[in-house]
Formats: sequence, C-alpha cells, structure tokens
Amino acid sequence: MNDKLKNSECDMLFSAILELQNISECYAFFEDICTVNEIKSLVQRFEVAKMLKDGETYMSIAKKTGASTATISRVNRALNYGSGGYETILGRIMTSL
Repeated sequence: MNDKLKNSECDMLFSAILELQNISECYAFFEDICTVNEIKSLVQRFEVAKMLKDGETYMSIAKKTGASTATISRVNRALNYGSGGYETILGRIMTSL
C-alpha cells in the first residue's frame, strides 16, 4: 500500500465502497462521487488491464479502447510492478464469468 495514499479519509471511502451491495448501488454512488469522464477513465483503464492480461498488443488496445499509448503503458506498469490490485480483481472476475 502506498503510504502517501493511506489515511483515515481514504479508509472511509474504501469502506464505503465495500458496503455497496449491487451494480445499481455502484452506479448511484459513483455517479454521485465522480464525474462521467472520471468514471469513463476508470472503465477504460480496467478494460486496458484486462486486454493486456489477455495478451493484446498496445496498438490493438489503443484501436479498440481509444486509450493513449501512455495510458496503456501506465496500466502495464501497474500490472507488472504495482501493488497487485489489478491482478487480484481480474483473477476474481475472470473465474466468476
């Protein structure tokens, strides 16, 4: 965990997210807390992470998602050298699909 990020306010936000019980609640909460563009950026990064894990190329990902190569590179760096968040959740959702 990044010590620059960890604090009681962040803990409270993440605890609130963990209390969401279904997709409808997620939509309502995230529409209130984020702008549409912020949500779209999060969705795009998550889609890029999945595509990278599936072995797609940067060019293919950029074409399909509209993500810049800088964004794709940033997500790839997180996948390879990050704290494992993408790996954890991608592993969980891929086994549940």
